[in-house]
Amino acid sequence: MRPRSQRMVLIGLVLAGMAVAVAFAVRAFQENLLYFFSPSQVAAGEAPDRVFRLGGMVLDQSVVREPGSLTMSFIVTDNLHSVPVRYTGVLPDLFREGQGVVVRGQLDGKGGFVAEEVLAKHDENYMPPEVAEALAKARETVQE
Repeated sequence: MRPRSQRMVLIGLVLAGMAVAVAFAVRAFQENLLYFFSPSQVAAGEAPDRVFRLGGMVLDQSVVREPGSLTMSFIVTDNLHSVPVRYTGVLPDLFREGQGVVVRGQLDGKGGFVAEEVLAKHDENYMPPEVAEALAKARETVQE
């Protein structure tokens, strides 16, 4: 093979390798995106079959702790639809009924949500923007 042909083959292999690396990077990026959904969007079937964030308010008197374990269940609502959530682990100190919450996890196939992480608001004046927007949309829908 002539030196020019060898260089062309080498350049072609480098470009193919770069294309494969970019394809893997884009795929990994898309798989690791965490989208936010409200209970109304989950009820409408818009939620994916993979990990995502669910946000809303913890429904009053919905928190149930299983005796002798760290497992608990509660209901997240946007005042239009509700989604039952099951979580095993230590909850943040600010987690309370009637407060805004964002949970990360996925649907269990039975209409419930299995949470891997629970995030509660960090002071009395803050609510995650996604939760505030979802609650505002639910209020608009109810008023119409």
